Amino acid sequence: MSDRGWPIGLLAVCVTVGFLGVAGSSADDEAGNDGQAEIASLLGEAVDSQKLTVDVARERAQVMQEVYAATLEMLHQRYFHRDRSLLPARAMQDIFAEIEQRSQVQARWISASLPAMSNDHEPESDFEKRAAKEIAQGKAQLETRDGDTYRRAVAIPLEGGCLGCHAGR
Repeated sequence: MSDRGWPIGLLAVCVTVGFLGVAGSSADDEAGNDGQAEIASLLGEAVDSQKLTVDVARERAQVMQEVYAATLEMLHQRYFHRDRSLLPARAMQDIFAEIEQRSQVQARWISASLPAMSNDHEPESDFEKRAAKEIAQGKAQLETRDGDTYRRAVAIPLEGGCLGCHAGR
């Protein structure tokens, strides 16, 4: 239950960031690559020759998830009118695709505590399945590092009016 007494449904946004290097490695610090890669990524420049650390990948994923959550909320509140407009989550998928093309950062919705509204939102990878399970059990976020890939999932609470569609109420 939320602070307002409304039931909460949860979905998650999973963000995957590819990186090279090891967090806090002295080679990265000596070469100054942390700052260069971060600045280049903020400017939308290629960072193929730069090494990203886990910390930089984590920060990038956190910022993207905050942007996605805020955009989704704004789309729901200001632009979504049942039966007359594009679904906000569908619009966000277009944003995810554009961001992936520009930055090589992947994001997708997964259903955590409610049935998926689309087959596209079913957890697919082992990480997504684990994230959906743990988020449904109350964990706020989950992150992993696998080789040169950092993955992070965070809960997106659904309250009040959202549950009308998402929970079929």
